[in-house]
Amino acid sequence: MRFVVAGGGTGGHIYPALAIAKGLKDRYNGAEILYMGTAGGMESDIVLKEGLPFRSIAAAGLERKISLRNLAAVWQAWQGLRQAGKIISSYKPDVVIGTGGFVCGPVILAAAIRRIPTLIHEQNALPGITNRILSRFASSIAVTFADSVRYFPRREKVKLTGLPVRPEILQADKSSGLKRLGFDESRFFLFSFGGSRGARTINKAMVEVLKTFAEDPRLNILHATGTAGYQEFLADCAASGIDPAKASNIKVVPYIYDMRDALAADLVVSRAGAATLAELTALGIPSILIPYPYASENHQEFNARALEKEGAALVVLDGQLSGALLCARINELLGDRARLSAMSAASKSIGRRMALADIIECVDELVKQSGK
Repeated sequence: MRFVVAGGGTGGHIYPALAIAKGLKDRYNGAEILYMGTAGGMESDIVLKEGLPFRSIAAAGLERKISLRNLAAVWQAWQGLRQAGKIISSYKPDVVIGTGGFVCGPVILAAAIRRIPTLIHEQNALPGITNRILSRFASSIAVTFADSVRYFPRREKVKLTGLPVRPEILQADKSSGLKRLGFDESRFFLFSFGGSRGARTINKAMVEVLKTFAEDPRLNILHATGTAGYQEFLADCAASGIDPAKASNIKVVPYIYDMRDALAADLVVSRAGAATLAELTALGIPSILIPYPYASENHQEFNARALEKEGAALVVLDGQLSGALLCARINELLGDRARLSAMSAASKSIGRRMALADIIECVDELVKQSGK
């Protein structure tokens, strides 16, 4: 069996694509996978390191206003469609799968024109423009959030699967994780982060949180500043009269290399990217979510509200965030373990630990329909 997998631009599109590629290899003995992306995107580096064959095509996104750049984007899309068509005609895949990003447009369209079965996966509660357009041509649509189903006109093609979570996350052991972090298992564990590059507003608020809860016997705190914000965060702490290194219940790091340990947390403060929320709900972790306000079409707020609606998270908008407000929210939950327990149960109830298996089942159905 041969498959093309496409996804690019951000890790939120690339890592689900890689998880699906691995799932396909596990499901189909001897399966061949070709990854298609753009030459200048993150995927060109990440995919090659994963050992998958990679082919690049032209792709660009349209601006939401009339501009000369849109003329160039349309030309690139046309070029990408031609390039994708040549690659697909030569490779002859059995199924083509897209996980989002501009590159998926030409790849899925080229496959659909050639009557090759296609599957698109939408990570966010508010589907991106590319996937909303492609849904009219795709054979099947897998979604992460139930809230996103209503945005697709052909609902009979849509299946709620969730977003694939890395196997090592699902195999995380809370007790072992806390021991490796050097945290007392009897204390409440708060983990806060803003992504690999960090989030300045979260960092600013966390200065006040660390100052307020330093040496508090009720809890331990792990905060990941992001590599770009580490030194600024330490300087802000010093200006506020706190040295995190001297507080026995606080650890501050620039980056988390083993997320399994950090997700031994009782409560997480973070942005609301789809991959993060998939991990939190798969493990049943309650959260305080601060959506990134500049995400395309504000999709992170839609993600966060989907969890809030189910009682799994509290949402604080980035423009409203302050150290005092975040301290108040944390204190509320520290003092109301019954509410925290209910949030945890709600989080777990919407988690989809079998997301990858469900997506591979969608691919299986397409393979059967093609008569292979």
